[in-house]
Order: sequence, then structure tokens, then C-alpha cells
Amino acid sequence: MKTVVFIHGAWVTPACWDQFSAFYTKRGYRCLAPPWPRKDRSIEQLRNDSSGLAGLGVQEIIDHYDRIIRDQPEPPILIGHSFGGLFVQMLLDRGLGAAGVAIDSAPPRGVFATELSVFRANLPVLMQPGARKGVVRMTYPQFRYAFTNMLSEPDARAAFEEHVVPETGRIFFQTALGTNAVRVDFANAARMPLLMIAGERDHVVAAGLNRSNFRKYARTKARTDFKEFPGRCHWIIAQDGWEEVADYSASWLEEAA
Repeated sequence: MKTVVFIHGAWVTPACWDQFSAFYTKRGYRCLAPPWPRKDRSIEQLRNDSSGLAGLGVQEIIDHYDRIIRDQPEPPILIGHSFGGLFVQMLLDRGLGAAGVAIDSAPPRGVFATELSVFRANLPVLMQPGARKGVVRMTYPQFRYAFTNMLSEPDARAAFEEHVVPETGRIFFQTALGTNAVRVDFANAARMPLLMIAGERDHVVAAGLNRSNFRKYARTKARTDFKEFPGRCHWIIAQDGWEEVADYSASWLEEAA
């Protein structure tokens, strides 16, 4: 039985993968969705006291998943969303995993945003007092614009109430400044297959940003594929029609891995 390790993104917990995990379990996979380090508590607990997240950076998160992946009896499949997609790229670059799917991936070093929606979605986080070393929070209007712009108002509100937690601010600065913490060797020919998925209407990680990320792999001999889904926002893994995304990625994995 093949194992899938799901890696969640910022502002949420592994609960965001519940539907994908159930889908892949029915397809015969063993599914793991471990939380980021320091986020191994309930959503309520994280909302009540998020001080422990202060200073959490990319390196600590990547090393955490590195250990989990190496503990598996055989290389697992890696599926990540948003920052989780970036982590999938980085972990594959380390030689880990049998294959990877990066959905609406945050950009590695050297991939730059030009879309206004990306700046509008991310600037409120970067501008919060003490954000670089502390903990940041997302309001419902910010979440509505950045994550759920294609959802109905009731569905967007429900997603916010059920999933959103405070977050470490450090990771946003590490990606925005393009530090070595988010470096990927795009020419790594030994890297296992990677599928990049983008949502056409994503505000926080625009489809164009994902295409730019994909083009960085143009010179590698390692398999790298790209798929854009029309009408999908950043909440693509739980938005109506998520099954199509899950099915496409599963079919690709069965062929590529």
C-alpha cells in the first residue's frame, strides 16, 4: 500500500485535507496529514494561545517533514497546498518522496509575483506590527479576498470559522524576500516527478505565479507537469469541484509514480 503525506499551508491545520484524505483512502492509499511543528494542537487551542508559533521558520518545518518522510517504510507520495506546495518542491529537491503534487504553491526563491492580487492578499500580513518575529492573524475580509473569492458568502464564512488559525509571520518574510530558506535547485535532474496545479482565479498565489514557478524547471530532465483548473480560487482543495482536482492528481500519480 502506497503512502501519501499531505502537507498543509499557512493559516490552517491538517483538517483542510479531510476530504482529500478520504478520497485517497478510498483509492487504496495510506494517508498521513501531520501538522507543522508547534501546530500539533486543536484549532481552538491555537486560536486561544498561538504564542508558541512565534519565530517558526521554513527550515524547522522542512526538517520536521524530512524526519516524518524518512521514517516511512518506503518513499511516500507528497501532496501540498500553498506553503505546503513549496515544501513539497523543497522536499523533492532533497531527494525525498516518490513523487509530488504542489497545489497553488507558494513561490521558491527566484520566482516573483507581478499580479496585483498577490500583493493585495499578502501585504496586510507583512504590515502587521511585529510580524517578522511574531504571530500574525487573518481577518475574515482578508481571508474572503485571498482564499475564498469564488465561494458563496455562507461557504466562505463557514470555511473561515472552521479552519483559520493564527500563523507565524516569519515564513511570509522568508518567501517575500526570497531568502535561501526557500531555495530550490530547479535544475536537479535526480528529483522525482512533480505536478504543479494552479487555480485560475487564485488571488494569493496567482495562476501566473505558478506558471512562472513551473517555467523555472524548463531545463531539468526531471519530469515536471502543470495543470490549471478554471474558476478555482486558493481554497481549491475544498471548493466545490475539489473532487476533480483530487482525481486528476491521483490519475497523474498512478501514471508518473
